Amino acid sequence: MHTKTNILFIINPISGGRGKLRIPDFIDKYLDKDRFSANFVFTEYIGHASELADEAAIKNFDVIVAAGGDGTINEVATKVLKHNIILGVLPLGSGNGLARFLTIPKNLRQAILAINAFKIDKIDTAVFNNKCFFNLAGMGFDAHLSSVFSGDKKRGLTGYIKLGLQEVFSYKAEEYLINIDGKDYKRKAFAISIANSSQYGNDVYISPNASVQDGLLDVCIIKPFPIWKLPVLSYIMLKGTAETSDMIEIIRGKNIKITRKNPGPVHVDGEPLQMDAEIEISINPLSLKVIIP
Repeated sequence: MHTKTNILFIINPISGGRGKLRIPDFIDKYLDKDRFSANFVFTEYIGHASELADEAAIKNFDVIVAAGGDGTINEVATKVLKHNIILGVLPLGSGNGLARFLTIPKNLRQAILAINAFKIDKIDTAVFNNKCFFNLAGMGFDAHLSSVFSGDKKRGLTGYIKLGLQEVFSYKAEEYLINIDGKDYKRKAFAISIANSSQYGNDVYISPNASVQDGLLDVCIIKPFPIWKLPVLSYIMLKGTAETSDMIEIIRGKNIKITRKNPGPVHVDGEPLQMDAEIEISINPLSLKVIIP
């Protein structure tokens, strides 16, 4: 008899704004029982997925699956990376930026079948002031919006867009000093995104040519713009033409330092945090093992 692979599904019950109490039954229906011995656990608060993943790694689980959005993936993947085990993803969030980049199916049955196939690849990971991220991190308007959105009980894409339209009229661009691999840049920016993969989620592309396997991070600087150009910026991101737009500057590098005037909000894989005025960012090439289709 061959030994089964121990797999833990960490499920965020509020990712994407939908209840998920029946998900274990659905997974159980399609998961390959000959290959996997499965366990399920639900998160109860922010940071819980991280604690559960840490405990699971110590208990010798071989694979930990983050069933949620980019924030849940961040918590789980940080511990998976630490313990050098394997990450799986069931994209149940509202944006699913990393899962979309990795072409993990949004359809839950198909995503489970991809886990059954057990094809493993390695991807780059990054560090943002000692906090790991896997998809996108940043500051400026995105971070401001994430901070405000975290206090909104009506999660989901519609709520995010509505809030964004309210906040964009009063937000002021900031000055940043940016050092990328030893070269200095001074920029005024509406937002700065550090992209490991290409999109925020929902096929909204901030850096269409970014790759989680190129050993580089894309520093995406959204320049200040008049408010009437907001539909133009939205169109650029939806069409994936940021590389050729004069509204966005993209500079690639490995070691990045950004200094702003004051401490303030940032986001790391969409989750809001407060950080110092000075932020250091670096890449760790091909450091995370992940199941892909």
